Amino acid sequence: MMGPAHSLSGAAAWLGVGAAAAAAGHAMPWPVLVVGALICAGAALAPDLDHKSATISRAFGPVSRLLCEIVDKLSYAVYKATRTRHDPRRTGGHRTLTHTWVWAVAIGGGCSAAAVFGGRWAVLAILFVHLVLAVEGLLWRAARVSSDVLVWLLGATSAWILAGVLDKPGNGASWLFEAPGQEYLWLGLPIVLGALVHDIGDALTVSGCPILWPIPIAGKRWYPLGPPKVMRFRAGSWVELKVLMPVFMLAGGVGGAAALGFI
Repeated sequence: MMGPAHSLSGAAAWLGVGAAAAAAGHAMPWPVLVVGALICAGAALAPDLDHKSATISRAFGPVSRLLCEIVDKLSYAVYKATRTRHDPRRTGGHRTLTHTWVWAVAIGGGCSAAAVFGGRWAVLAILFVHLVLAVEGLLWRAARVSSDVLVWLLGATSAWILAGVLDKPGNGASWLFEAPGQEYLWLGLPIVLGALVHDIGDALTVSGCPILWPIPIAGKRWYPLGPPKVMRFRAGSWVELKVLMPVFMLAGGVGGAAALGFI
């Protein structure tokens, strides 16, 4: 799928989690619901860091372009080292390592650890990166005609304000993990969810997605999971733009309303 659809699906997924948490008696404070949805929207773009034309690879200028090259080479090296004779030969790392559950859990776990042990500046950095990506994905039309610096300033300002809101008692810094020293441990959850939602979205396209690597399926470690080919679509097609994106918006609205107790 394309960036806007990925971001919308990520936001909708976290709002759905908010609705489920409310139904289970662990309702999210509204700042957690809002910040989590934005983080998940940004994280839903992150697996494409292995592709030089992706939104995330252009979002932070030379820094993200360099990271893209590194991640692409790393992904390709892991692919070559772990492929079986049934996996096709490739010339690059796109839709390999970063499109697996292993990567999603590793990135989410790393961000949770950084938030807990790195203190306020680590939390701000995590928020900044994902809020910039959320702007690039959800407000992509405005972001493309704006300068990168303005998008970065918006991300930095929003990260500072939202961190201040979360830090207030009862607003969510200790949501779900209440023991001393576990503040912001939950930050990794929307990041894991966003990456997995991205992978599921890509699995719906014609190429499929190797989400379950390294579990072998039909003799392949990089088996491209997906529905029957007749049900798949091409990225950017009318199915994505006219059907899935409106569905994501509707689902997100319903989930958000349920999470806040309006329905």
